[in-house]
Amino acid sequence: MKSSDADILLIPGWSGSGPDHWQSRWEARLPTARRVAQEDWYKPSRQLWAERIVEAVRAATRPVVLVAHSAGCSAVAFAAEHLHRGEVAGGFLVAPASERAKGAVPGMGPDFIAHRRETLPFRSVLIASANDPYCTHAEARDLAEAWGSEFVDAGDSGHLNSESGHGPWPDGLLRFAGFLKSLGAVPERSIQ
Repeated sequence: MKSSDADILLIPGWSGSGPDHWQSRWEARLPTARRVAQEDWYKPSRQLWAERIVEAVRAATRPVVLVAHSAGCSAVAFAAEHLHRGEVAGGFLVAPASERAKGAVPGMGPDFIAHRRETLPFRSVLIASANDPYCTHAEARDLAEAWGSEFVDAGDSGHLNSESGHGPWPDGLLRFAGFLKSLGAVPERSIQ
């Protein structure tokens, strides 16, 4: 699959990924990418954030690939509870936030803190840094196992955001292209 074959839905975490964040840059660079906007980027709500993702998935016209960062990874897992198999072709999950980190964020909805730990109904990869201040390697590996995601070690890369020097993140874009290719030919969109 090529990026032009998919509706690429970007799922930022708390604060919405600013203009220098790799998600914002990918949104500007990839013609089929668009951000799933949340009503309030500073008050994550399990129900509201999941509903927005599900709505965006169901409005898509091509196979959907979700690209999430930080607390956005949690939002994808919450949305997965409401998605049917086949509605999403893949999930590219980057630098998830731990329950500990989410619990320390002002405005974080109490229902958003605990992770949903069921296997995602689509193929996914979880990329995590060895020195992410918001999620230890062990916590990230545990989430990858719970979600059925392939785990990718990004080395010492911080939180994989603009503050850690990953504004453009060209290595991430190459890895994303590889992930899309691994999804194979364009699957039929099967909505049940």
